[in-house]
Amino acid sequence: MAKNTLVICIALVCMTLITSVPKTKAVSCMQVVQQLTPCISYVENGGAVSPQCCNGIRTLLSLAPARQDRQTVCTCIKNAIRGINFNQNTLNLAAGLPSKCRVNIPYQISPSVDCARVQ
Repeated sequence: MAKNTLVICIALVCMTLITSVPKTKAVSCMQVVQQLTPCISYVENGGAVSPQCCNGIRTLLSLAPARQDRQTVCTCIKNAIRGINFNQNTLNLAAGLPSKCRVNIPYQISPSVDCARVQ
């Protein structure tokens, strides 16, 4: 009887530990690129922001609930900006995307943003 009680107690402790482990998965730069690809046309040419672009920004925001995730997204965006040909106009268009999409992100879209300071 005592052996069965011990087994049950161990099983309950294990189940509690397993269910209390966060099931979050870190966001990847590939996900960031995939979500922001619909925004490239707007950043390069101006005009209207597509619904797909705004949906991508909203999706990124939802994929990054933790500070570390937000910093990862910020760094990925920053690196992506560095990898493209940009001028002040394209930077302004990129920086204005969150407000155009009515999404509040906790960092500025800019090649000079300090992603380590993102909360």
